[in-house]
This record gives sequence, structure tokens and C-alpha cells, in this order.
Amino acid sequence: MDARINYFGNALAAKVMKHLNSAAAAVHSALPVATQELVKIRASQINGCGFCTDMHTKDAVAAGEDQQRLHLVAAWREATIFTDAERAALEITEQGSRIADAAGGVSDEAWANAAKHYDEDQLAALISLIAIINAYNRINVINQQPAGNYKPGMFG
Repeated sequence: MDARINYFGNALAAKVMKHLNSAAAAVHSALPVATQELVKIRASQINGCGFCTDMHTKDAVAAGEDQQRLHLVAAWREATIFTDAERAALEITEQGSRIADAAGGVSDEAWANAAKHYDEDQLAALISLIAIINAYNRINVINQQPAGNYKPGMFG
């Protein structure tokens, strides 16, 4: 499989990615790294973005994440190895990524649960992170960006 265009080598795309990367950097310190990677992995799984699933799984491993937890991200509801805060973030991620499927978007119940675990800045970071990873996913899915060759640190 080849990408439709060389998105990472295109000057216009580089400008877009610079802004997305800047937005992503703004939320970096507000949430635990493990939570950020779990959110990015789950959204990428939902959106069928192999490139981002590959990237964020490898980044999570490089940051010291446990392999078993990564294997269970897609089945987080039945897995006992995630904290209540991580579960709340994963719930918001699913509902926020499946807007077309989840009539009404994020439920009040899911939001209230997340608000028990995160302060307002963290909630703003979580919303932003979900929006940003969904944007990255769409770019890669539309471009058919192949997965498997990512190495941690490859983009910065």
C-alpha cells in the first residue's frame, strides 16, 4: 500500500501539520502521558487509522507503557487494568470520535464522570486532544497513509 500523495513531503501539508502539532503541544502538560496515548490509540482504532494506531502504540511503549494495557485498549470496558480516570477519558474519546454514530455526541453521564477525575484545564486538554487526533486520523485515512514503519521520535 502506498500513500496517495507524499503528505509528509508536501509544503502545504507541512504548514497544516505545523499548526496541528502546535495545538497538540499545547495540551501535552495538562494530562498524564499514559492517558494521552490511550486516548490517541483508541480514537485511531475507532477511525481505522493504522498509521496513528502504529505510531501511538509505539510511542506509548517508548514512554514505558505496559504491553498488556495496550493490547486491551479496544476492550477497555471489560479490562480491569485501567484507572477510573483513564476509563472516563476513554469513554469521552469513544463518544467524541463517534459523533455520527452516537446521536448527541458525548452524553451528560460520560461528561459528569470525566469531570469527577479531571479539572477544567484537563477537560479542555482532553476535548482538544480528541479533536486533534481525529483530525490526524482523517488526514491519514483519506491519504491511505500506510502503517508499520513508524519509529518513536521520527517526527520530532
